[in-house]
Amino acid sequence: MIGVATIGAVVAVLLVGVVVLVRKPADARRVLRWSALAITLLVAAVLTPYTVDDSGAAAAYLLGVPVVAALLPVLAQRIGRLAVVADLTAALIVAGWGLLLGLGIGGAFLPAVVLLLASAVSTGAARPAATA
Repeated sequence: MIGVATIGAVVAVLLVGVVVLVRKPADARRVLRWSALAITLLVAAVLTPYTVDDSGAAAAYLLGVPVVAALLPVLAQRIGRLAVVADLTAALIVAGWGLLLGLGIGGAFLPAVVLLLASAVSTGAARPAATA
């Protein structure tokens, strides 16, 4: 089950990357943030039965931490403040949580980190060329 979730997350991240590179949406950061949240939610949904069987009530925070972290950039975007900081913070939290749980379910959450980092480093608008 964990392998299926991990492979599905990797494929989804690759598809989002291709779509962003080919289609070049006007607000690529928005697409990347929402995609990271959607992938994280889907991974958590797929892993819920396995995690509940294995960890019981602890599944709420084992799966909830990455979901809440992936939600932060989307909320920051809606508020309009510190969205890049939220991207980096979410990437750090999800990566840390994924590595902490790496021998179990954590690895399935790591592909979404790529989208969060891409959102943090992507340019929002074209910068004017430097003049000599």
